[in-house]
Amino acid sequence: MMNQDIEKEFEDAIAEYGGIITKICYYFSTNTDEFKDLRQEVLYYLWKGWTKFRGDASLSTWIYRVCFNTCISYQRKEQRSKNKVPIEEALFLPAENDSEYLERYRTMHKLIGRLNYEDRAIILMWLDEKNYEEISEMMGINRNTIATRLKRIKEKLERMNPEKD
Repeated sequence: MMNQDIEKEFEDAIAEYGGIITKICYYFSTNTDEFKDLRQEVLYYLWKGWTKFRGDASLSTWIYRVCFNTCISYQRKEQRSKNKVPIEEALFLPAENDSEYLERYRTMHKLIGRLNYEDRAIILMWLDEKNYEEISEMMGINRNTIATRLKRIKEKLERMNPEKD
């Protein structure tokens, strides 16, 4: 395959899965600069491995794995805790008039950010409507273990939520 074809294929994949990449990097970053660095690092590793992708798993599964592995490795190296990136900036959300919606979204982000890395990855995939089998494949964890952990993660988030009725 010609170099231009490979570049075009990569650009198309990034256009399709860019939102997922952005969201995962956002949840693992602690400030705007870190978010940008982390997203750039993920894109670097995706590009570096692009021609080595064999198709053993779906493209989305492979992208999730690269994103999560890069973010987890980055966090282990950095071990920093600073203010989060403004949600509107990281996810390119328009300034919503619905302040209640944005506040709930920020609360959810803060609660998810308090989870350990693996639990964070599992709940993010679930929020992206991945099923247990897909999450299992991406995380390399047994399907039943994913179901149990997801139930516990949801319960933990409920207990952590200060806005419970």
